[in-house]
Amino acid sequence: MANPIKHPVSRFEQILKWTTIGLAILGMVDAIYLLILKYTQAEVMCVGNHGCITVNNSSYSMIYGIPVSVFGILAYLAIAGIVFMETRSKLLKENGPLAVFGISLAGVAFSAYLTYLEFYVIHAVCPFCMASATIITLILILAIIRLFK
Repeated sequence: MANPIKHPVSRFEQILKWTTIGLAILGMVDAIYLLILKYTQAEVMCVGNHGCITVNNSSYSMIYGIPVSVFGILAYLAIAGIVFMETRSKLLKENGPLAVFGISLAGVAFSAYLTYLEFYVIHAVCPFCMASATIITLILILAIIRLFK
């Protein structure tokens, strides 16, 4: 078993790391909530105008039979795992920030597409979907800062 990679890490880098992990966990919780909503159809879980049920029941809420929220869960899990393991793996120390940037960039692009669908095709807005779009955008901003620090 390899020894953990020891690198001096600044306080700023630690803040970026733990903020990214915290946001990824928050995003994962949000995506899990949406997955539960997808399968329970519990309107009481919707906040506001019940747009989350409309969005979650649309034909755009699944990709090849897999709920979109599952992809969100996996993306947030990957981001948290990569950032957490960066100090334990030379490969992730060198490539982790770029991997997180790539995942979050894809997530922002996909969230932008889904947001477009909500406003202009489905004509309903899911507050939890908007929260996820905001979270992944914040993670992308942090990823950019981490790349250029």
